[in-house]
Amino acid sequence: MNAATTPCPRPSDIPFRLWTPDERQASLDEALRDWREGEDVWVFGYGSLIWRPEFDFLERRKAMLRGHHRALCLWSRVNRGTPETPGLAFGLDRGGSCQGMVYRLHGQAVRERFTALWQREMSTGSYLPRWLRCATDDGPVRALVFVMNRASPAYIAALPDAEVVAIVRRASGKYGPCTDYVMQTAHALREAGIHDLRLQRLARLLEAETEPLPES
Repeated sequence: MNAATTPCPRPSDIPFRLWTPDERQASLDEALRDWREGEDVWVFGYGSLIWRPEFDFLERRKAMLRGHHRALCLWSRVNRGTPETPGLAFGLDRGGSCQGMVYRLHGQAVRERFTALWQREMSTGSYLPRWLRCATDDGPVRALVFVMNRASPAYIAALPDAEVVAIVRRASGKYGPCTDYVMQTAHALREAGIHDLRLQRLARLLEAETEPLPES
């Protein structure tokens, strides 16, 4: 069978492994390698960090990140799905731009806050922590940004809207239904005055779809 006719693997067949605490710690240490102890840091949020940051912050600003765009490009097998029926989570994929929020964290709390942040965002190592320039109305800031790791088995390229809606509606995980996650993100962006046309379109489709899904 040639490459053109080889079927794509089902999400449940794609390798899945949680990172060990040592792997998470090594990634965290690398991200903070050039950080000066006690220095305030900024963190960029583009999905659930906008409506559920789970950390105290000194300041929050609307921000623009260029070079990446918000997309449901990550299979979620824990938080919003299971290994057998994965959902989709937001990642920052290459190209375009993304409006979100940057949060300034107190320098004395960075290690504690980042340890919790790594447990939340880096459970499988599907993101690449990067320090990137974000534009705000009060000037640019250098913020920690979790961008999508395209080499990860959990990465999924753009899917048709109908397929995304079907996957989202079917999945549920540790934090609840995937539908709630997408709708809460869409609502939080609207409340913040952030316009994401594709997400708004997906939210309308999710609201309109009320028929039960088939089993397969």
